[in-house]
Amino acid sequence: MNTPLAERMRPKSLEEYVGQEHLVGPQGGLTSIIKSGNLPSMILWGPPGTGKTTLARLLALQKERPFYQLSAINSGVKEIRDILQKAEHNGDLFSSKSPLLFIDEIHRFSKSQQDSLLGAVEKGSIILIGATTENPSFEVINALLSRCQIYVLNTLDKSQLQQLISNALSRDIELKSKKIEILEDQALLKVSGGDARKLLSALELVINSTPEPIKIDNALVQEKIQTQMAMFDKNGDLHYDIISAFIKSIRGSDPNGSVYWLARMIQAGEEVKFIARRMLILASEDIGNANPTALVLANSTFQAVNILGLPEARIPLSQCAIYLAGSEKSNASFTAINKAQQKVKETGDLGVPLALRNAPTQLMKELDYGKNYQYAHDHENHFVDMEFLPKDLEGFRFYDPGENTKESQIRKFLKLRWKDKYGY
Repeated sequence: MNTPLAERMRPKSLEEYVGQEHLVGPQGGLTSIIKSGNLPSMILWGPPGTGKTTLARLLALQKERPFYQLSAINSGVKEIRDILQKAEHNGDLFSSKSPLLFIDEIHRFSKSQQDSLLGAVEKGSIILIGATTENPSFEVINALLSRCQIYVLNTLDKSQLQQLISNALSRDIELKSKKIEILEDQALLKVSGGDARKLLSALELVINSTPEPIKIDNALVQEKIQTQMAMFDKNGDLHYDIISAFIKSIRGSDPNGSVYWLARMIQAGEEVKFIARRMLILASEDIGNANPTALVLANSTFQAVNILGLPEARIPLSQCAIYLAGSEKSNASFTAINKAQQKVKETGDLGVPLALRNAPTQLMKELDYGKNYQYAHDHENHFVDMEFLPKDLEGFRFYDPGENTKESQIRKFLKLRWKDKYGY
């Protein structure tokens, strides 16, 4: 049998479905919908291997609706229109129930492709279920998003992954016939990263490459996965490793590594907006005020790839990656907001000093809102020595300028203005 274990173990009913209790458990967000006669169009957002495709199929089965599946990677407007035409003109084929159209990786659809779904979704001639690993707020057009419910799927936890292993060994026809013993499962769980498909693929790889009796421990898993990594990653499981290598190469100021991993992603068909968005984050997180132009270029690159698409988008992506890699680095802004958020958690909602409060009404003025506030531009060098933090945090420093040319200038400026107050 050539069917992969992950496919053989795909649940046939919601009772067999593992995980996502917040959606399909007794009090789950989808449970009441499943019990009702209505099924809304929806977007399922979550990491790989969390059961998005399976859940869509089970919803169609539960509601006895015809099920159609498209992948945004290899489907276009023509394929969409073919299904929509069947739904609208072949009533006998679909009985009285609208078919369920499942689109995997819907974030890869262009605006025009997503637009082609609007009419049918609005009329209810199809029930759309889109699956995405990316934030739908960024990747799905507003008109379509407003017509869909958003449901978030979570990475599977340890007990759920262990349940999947147990189910596979006890229920799968092929594995039941073999002598298999799990001595340790930490390596299996670790390599899965909370991805059910990846977990079952790793389990199958180890079993198929080991003579019976099979005693699975951490050392065996590490050995088999390392020696057969190419086979293990044939379905694109290196996605997160490669984007990680790309970001770390830029952070490490290596343009050569950056361009290599960029090329790997482009060749693998990675979504160019995903790459550009990650560089946009990095420009603030890892460069920040060491070179403010980095954020400007990253934002321009994000806009450019949206206009260009491949193959031309690879050129501004390369330019931006090389520029970011060759830039001075600082994570001071990233560290500052983390420190500030942590302090907010520790101290709660401290009161805003009266001088900084807004005073739009006479009553607020009588309560001294805004009293003693000094307008900086009325003073020499456009600066006045005032307290801008709550009383309990006076003198607390959140921002520590990095050791680079630009932020050394910022440190010098702050020292000149604030003297020894913040220790600059």
